Amino acid sequence: MKLKVLMAATALCFATATAAPVMAQGIGHSVFMRGQIISLNGKQAVLCIGKADGATASQVLDVYRVSQRPGPSKGSPTFTRTKVGTVTIDHVFDDHFAHATVTEGRVGRNDIVELHRAG
Repeated sequence: MKLKVLMAATALCFATATAAPVMAQGIGHSVFMRGQIISLNGKQAVLCIGKADGATASQVLDVYRVSQRPGPSKGSPTFTRTKVGTVTIDHVFDDHFAHATVTEGRVGRNDIVELHRAG
């Protein structure tokens, strides 16, 4: 009897452990492309996204800023992502970089840019 319980518990743990990566595959699949604003001059930005990432002119990307909130004295700090605007790609000039124009909000250097899959 104990052996059956032990085998059932082991099977349940194994199933849970192997199912987690499969379930996690859905996380992030709504993001098609992600990069960063590496330079900003007024409304003109250079993005760390290029041809190799599938970037093309006229794509509109959401811009997010990451901030750290004080957390417990032990453990990991807490981070939050806040949408701060959008940019539109004007010109992709190589495999890794593109020029863009800030089309909404107050974005900054090092902000994250993301293109979400059409749903």
